[in-house]
Amino acid sequence: MTDTPEPLLKARFRGFLPVVVDIETGGFNAHTDAVLEIAASLLTMDSDGTLTVGDTISYNVDPFEGANLEPAALEFTGIDPDSPLRDAVPEAIALGELFGVVRKAVRDHGCNRAILVGHNAHFDAGFLNAASLRCDIKRNPFHPFSHFDTATLAGLAVGHTVLAQACKRAGIAFDNREAHSAAYDAEKTAELFCYIVNRWQHLGGWNWQNLTGDSDDR
Repeated sequence: MTDTPEPLLKARFRGFLPVVVDIETGGFNAHTDAVLEIAASLLTMDSDGTLTVGDTISYNVDPFEGANLEPAALEFTGIDPDSPLRDAVPEAIALGELFGVVRKAVRDHGCNRAILVGHNAHFDAGFLNAASLRCDIKRNPFHPFSHFDTATLAGLAVGHTVLAQACKRAGIAFDNREAHSAAYDAEKTAELFCYIVNRWQHLGGWNWQNLTGDSDDR
């Protein structure tokens, strides 16, 4: 009898480590509008191959010099960039520390690199990549163009693309009063991603018996 392979996070996603990212901004243009909050939720895997939410790290971010701040965006998020209670840090510090945590997680799981998970992931990835370029960060740990989008996955899995409604349909508690905080949205997106991945496994769509060990980074 062949032993069941030990569940390893790197084997589940072809050498990629999923990291859930949420960014709150001062608008929709990644090149001109400010990053105001950024959060990342790490994921872990149980011995039976069940994906679970780990730690979340978050930062309030000072708008970069010359950044645009759309009043409608600030009203939507409820963020006051001038509040002394924000304890905000420059983009370079926030990204440097966050990337350091992600790189360590990639190494700890034996993965090749991180892959961004987000709700409407191209939005968050666009702001993350633009900020990395502004800060002249050479070692962005995330894949440059591939992402996991929970809006798309939720549309398939639960029939809704709005984060709050998708969470409710998945049985995940969601407080609209806490929404549009990067940390809260990252954690709820992480819970939703885990729900979809684990549900797919339980339905027989993927399991450790199908493990091929193919983890080439292409």
